[in-house]
Amino acid sequence: MKRTLVIGDIHGGLKALRQLLEKANVVVTDKLIFLGDYVDGWSESAAVVDFLLALKKSHECIFIKGNHDIWCEEWLSGGTIDTTWLMHGGEETLNSYADTNAATRNNHLIFFEQMPYYLIDVQNRLFVHAGFTANYGPQKELNPANVTLDRTLWETAISLNKHIKPRSIFFPKRLKLFHEIYIGHTPTLYYDTDTPMQACDVWNLDTGAAFTGKLSMMDIDTKQYWQSDPVYQLYPDEMGRNKI
Repeated sequence: MKRTLVIGDIHGGLKALRQLLEKANVVVTDKLIFLGDYVDGWSESAAVVDFLLALKKSHECIFIKGNHDIWCEEWLSGGTIDTTWLMHGGEETLNSYADTNAATRNNHLIFFEQMPYYLIDVQNRLFVHAGFTANYGPQKELNPANVTLDRTLWETAISLNKHIKPRSIFFPKRLKLFHEIYIGHTPTLYYDTDTPMQACDVWNLDTGAAFTGKLSMMDIDTKQYWQSDPVYQLYPDEMGRNKI
C-alpha cells in the first residue's frame, strides 16, 4: 500500500535521515512530506539538500519551507548574512558550503525558492512548518513567512482544557479548520520527550534532531512512527545547536 510519511526537522543531520529511511523501509511508492528546516545544526546541511534533490527524482516528495531555510535562501541569493542565523546553526551551514561550486549553490537556491509554505491535502490535513495565526487558516496570513515562525498554534493546542470539546464556543477557531495539522519547529524536548506529540488534532514531529533528540517520521494514516538514533551520537565530534 502507498504510505504518506511526514518527516520532522532535519537540521543538517544527513546520517539521521539516511538511517530513518532505512528503518522505515521507505520505497518508491511512498509519498514523503518534509516539514522544513533542512539546514542549520549538524555539519551536512549542503549534503542534505543534495540528497533531497536526488530523492525527489525517485520518490514523490513535498518540501515545506522552514524559517532556517529562509535564512539559507537569503544567503544563497546574495543577501547579507543574518547574525541571528549564525548563532542558530548558520555557521555550520556556511561551512558545509565551503567546497561547493556556483552551480550547486544555484541549484540549492532554486530548491529553496520553490518550496511551498504549507500544504493542504484532499483530506483537509494541513502540513506546515510552525503554525499560523489567522483565524481562517495559513492562506489568510498577511505575511506568508509567519507560518515558519508561529508557536501560538501549538501552545494553544497543548494548553487547551481537555474538557472543552470542538463543538464548544470556547474551542479555538483555528483548531477547527483542519482534520489534522502536522508541524515541526517547536522541539518536543521542551516538554521532556523525544517522541512525536499530539495535542487536539495537531501532531508535532520536531523531536529535537538539532539538539539531543532524534529525527522522526510518521505514517499519517496509521500513526506508526520511526526514529533515528539520537542525532548527536551520529556526530560525536560536533555540538550541533547544543552550543546555544
